[in-house]
Amino acid sequence: MPSSLDSSDDIANEGAPLSRHGLIKFLVPSIIGVLLFLVPFSFDDTINIGMGLAADSLQTLLGDALPAIATAVLCLSLVITAYVKVTKPHWAQDSALGELFDVAPVWVTMRGLGAIFALMTYFQFGPEFAIASYTGGVMLNDLAPVLLTFFFFAAILLPFLVDFGFMEFIGSLLRTPFRWIFGLPGRSAIDATASWMGSGTVGVLITTQQYEKGFYNCREAASIATNFSIVSIAFAILVTSFIGINHLFVPFYLTVVVAGLVAAVIVPRLPPLSLKSNSYYPPVGCQLQEERTGKQGLLRYSLGMAVARAEKAPGPRQLVRIALYNVADIFFGLLPLVIAIGTVALILAEFTPIFTWLSMPMVPVLEWMGLPEAEAAAPATLVGFADMFLPAVLASNIESELTRFVIACLSLTQLVYMSEIGALLLKSKIPLKLWELVVIFLIRTAITLPIIVVMAHWLVG
Repeated sequence: MPSSLDSSDDIANEGAPLSRHGLIKFLVPSIIGVLLFLVPFSFDDTINIGMGLAADSLQTLLGDALPAIATAVLCLSLVITAYVKVTKPHWAQDSALGELFDVAPVWVTMRGLGAIFALMTYFQFGPEFAIASYTGGVMLNDLAPVLLTFFFFAAILLPFLVDFGFMEFIGSLLRTPFRWIFGLPGRSAIDATASWMGSGTVGVLITTQQYEKGFYNCREAASIATNFSIVSIAFAILVTSFIGINHLFVPFYLTVVVAGLVAAVIVPRLPPLSLKSNSYYPPVGCQLQEERTGKQGLLRYSLGMAVARAEKAPGPRQLVRIALYNVADIFFGLLPLVIAIGTVALILAEFTPIFTWLSMPMVPVLEWMGLPEAEAAAPATLVGFADMFLPAVLASNIESELTRFVIACLSLTQLVYMSEIGALLLKSKIPLKLWELVVIFLIRTAITLPIIVVMAHWLVG
């Protein structure tokens, strides 16, 4: 599988001089990546980033064709997956395409459900509960077009941020505080940086890779994956846009950062994460030996690591292959999961009382916290376990801006979304069970909700 996710395994020798070529190769792509992903700007009375603007432009260009494109992608995913599973073609043996399409039966089922829901919704046949405008219609007509355009550009442009040394530079600078504050190896700063600046999926993939290479033990890998795999700034902008609080993006993301950091300090110190073994992945054992800066200053050392990574960055042809694989992985692997799980969750939310029942204890809590429309907001506090975007969907019709702000922030700090992060973790070799993910989700909700509400009353009023 093409990989742009290698951490800082190959570093510059201590004291080695920085080459001008390597420095340029680090600075130019990294600055482009920072400008595309990390620098917000005002455009048409909204706050956006470069990648978000490109995605919005593509969405405007394709317009009403996007639901049809999404349906075709979902059907193609199922057809190719079924073909690979049945015929076992040579091109799918021990290859990246094989990993993408030769998947376990549960993921085949999810791809089938995603395709069926999309076909029924697009052509308007089948049961009303599946094709209604507020179930299948939301997923296919509202969410899928946004996901297609946003993640298309994210998959293509992300290498600028992660493949040319910027992760190593930031990660090295943050090593000491990560060890002191979170009790984790310094290199976990790179995982967190990749998640917060790129995507939670990237962060989980890095963590999984580092665990399998022996750089994290079981407890560390589980803690990092469930506490630092926050969605990107780009997706945060998507949520604020969908829920109608673009003008509050700065206080919104500040709240997410504060609540997320507090949870990252507390949650790993509580069961079930604190009870995880300190043993390493058996086939490799412990390989961790954190590098020391020696006589170099921290900034000089971090720059050296960044340049060393840039020197070994993929060439143009390999970058194209990585980008194409990333796009294929998102379109054929992730999109069907989101549509399938999201549609089922919306059906349960709209046509059954299950989320209302489960969230009943939350109504008096939200009322005590002073949130208007607490009864309408309560289901949105729990439905995020199914998919990260569903709380925004359920809360989009809430009139209170304060309540929408709280739900949007909470949806980004809960982290354990079964349609993406949860699915990746269950498929990985990191020892996490489904019931443990449920408990972690609930603990994160209990910790971050009060922080978010306090900050919301302060910043939004």
